[in-house]
Amino acid sequence: MRAWLMDTYGGVEQLRLGEVPDPQPGLTNVLLKVKYAALNPADAFLAQGLYPAKPTLPHILGRDGVGDVLEIGTEVDSVRVGETVGILRCLAGVDMPGTLAEKVVVPAESVTQIPVGWSLEEMAGAPLVFLTAWQALTQWSDPPTPPPGGSVLLVTGASGGVGVASVLLGQSMNLIVVALSRDVEKRTRLKVLGADFVFDPGDKNLVTSISAAISPKKVDLVIDCVGGRLLPHIIALLGYGGRISIVGRSGGTVPEFNTATLLFRRIRMGGVSVGDYTAQAAQAAWKEIVTRLETIGRRPLVDSIVSFEDVQNGFARLAQGPMGKVLMRIAT
Repeated sequence: MRAWLMDTYGGVEQLRLGEVPDPQPGLTNVLLKVKYAALNPADAFLAQGLYPAKPTLPHILGRDGVGDVLEIGTEVDSVRVGETVGILRCLAGVDMPGTLAEKVVVPAESVTQIPVGWSLEEMAGAPLVFLTAWQALTQWSDPPTPPPGGSVLLVTGASGGVGVASVLLGQSMNLIVVALSRDVEKRTRLKVLGADFVFDPGDKNLVTSISAAISPKKVDLVIDCVGGRLLPHIIALLGYGGRISIVGRSGGTVPEFNTATLLFRRIRMGGVSVGDYTAQAAQAAWKEIVTRLETIGRRPLVDSIVSFEDVQNGFARLAQGPMGKVLMRIAT
C-alpha cells in the first residue's frame, strides 16, 4: 500500500510517499481502507521530536480517520466487514502506524459508527479535537460555583480544531463563551457558531475590553490553545477559583510568568492529554459529545480537504491557522 512515511524527526516537510506492506490485523483489531484522514498539530509536533512518543522509523502519522472495514480479527464481534467506521483515540499515529496511508490497523474497541446525518468528512476530523475539548472542559472535579446567569468560558485560538470544538461544547453546556481569534472573518464565523463574545487577542486593551463585556462576571474557565505572551493576560481575567486547561502552545513559551498571580484567587492550571482516555472512556465521552452536538444542532467544522498526494499543502494550511479541520482524501 501507499503511505506517507516519516524517516526522520526533521518535520512534516520531510515526509515521503512510499510503498509498504499491507498491515495485518491481530485478534482484537480491524483493518480499514482509509477514506479520509485528519491532519493535527500533534502530528507536526511528533514529526519534530517535540512529542513524548518516539515510534520506530519509518513511521506513519495520522490519528483520526474514517474507513471501510476490510478484515476483522477472530475475536472481534462489534463490527462487520464492509461497514464504514470512524476512529477514536488510540495508538494509531503515535506508537503504531497511523491513518496517512491507504490502510490502517486499529483496535476494534476504538472504532465507532458514524453519527446519523454526519458526513464522512465531518466524522474523520472530529474525534481528537472534540475529545480534547471535552477533557479540557470536564477535567476539574471541583469547579467553582457558577455565578447567577452562568459561568464564563474563554477559548484562545478559538478558530482551530480544538477551539471550534470547545466553543460548540461550551455552548451545549450553556456557558457564556468568549472566543479569541486574530482574524476578522474568523471572529465573525465564531459568532455564527455560537460564541457570545469575540475579541482580537492582539488588542492592546484586551483585558479591559473583555472585562467590560462580561461585567460583573469574571472568567471561570479558560481553554488555552496558544500560551506564549497571551497567558498572563488570560490569568488577569480569571475570577476566584478560576481554572485554565492547557491544550497547546502555538504562541510559544511564556516569556514572563509571575506565579504570585495564581495565589490569592486560588487559580489552577492543568494540562490536557487525550492519551489518558481508555478506549471505554473515549467511547463514553464520544457518545456524550455526539448527543450534545445533536441537541444544539451543530456538526464538526471542516476547513479544507487535500488529496492524498498533496499532504504537504495540507500541513501548510494547518500551520496557517485553519477554521476547523484540515483533512486528506485517500480513497472514495
